[in-house]
Amino acid sequence: MSIWAGLFAAGYDRFMAPSERAGLARHRERLLACAAGRVLEIGGGTGANLPFYGHGVEKLVITEPEAPMVRRLERKLRGYRVPTRLCRADAEELPFEDETFDDVVSTLVLCTVRDPTRALAEVHRMLKPRGRLLFIEHVRSEDSTLARWQNRLRGPWACFGRGCQCNRRTLESITAAGFSIADLRRELLPMAPPIVRPLVVGAASRT
Repeated sequence: MSIWAGLFAAGYDRFMAPSERAGLARHRERLLACAAGRVLEIGGGTGANLPFYGHGVEKLVITEPEAPMVRRLERKLRGYRVPTRLCRADAEELPFEDETFDDVVSTLVLCTVRDPTRALAEVHRMLKPRGRLLFIEHVRSEDSTLARWQNRLRGPWACFGRGCQCNRRTLESITAAGFSIADLRRELLPMAPPIVRPLVVGAASRT
């Protein structure tokens, strides 16, 4: 584990707090209100989604590959009201059987996974027929000027953000993985640098 990994995890909630207060938490609440049945969350981080899962969730499984994040997530899970299992695993190698989950949740994760194509193939494999991927992801801008800046600053931002790629075409990757976009809102990640501000919030059904 690098020193930066520990520092990044320690400061993540504080760093994200202005965005959460300015609207990101409301996006999480609206999206996760419809999560139901057996739910898998990939890249759970420090547990920012935990307050927003509703009573429709029967069982929650959270994967997170980074040990410093796992430690903080474990503390938040103590006494949590939803039966939850925490598993340290990469999104590209999920240790579950096919068609296990009703919903899979990904919030600010597909920007950071090493191989989004492989990760989305795993999500597709995990979902039951007509299961849903519920997502909040920052993406490549539709504005060509901002997109060029995303390309230029991708490397420095990835170093700061533990691999976060600010210019990924995530919606295209979701549809290419065999999902049908059922609901989509284009938003802005509030109180964030411009290169990571373009945001998509929505649900995609397994086809």
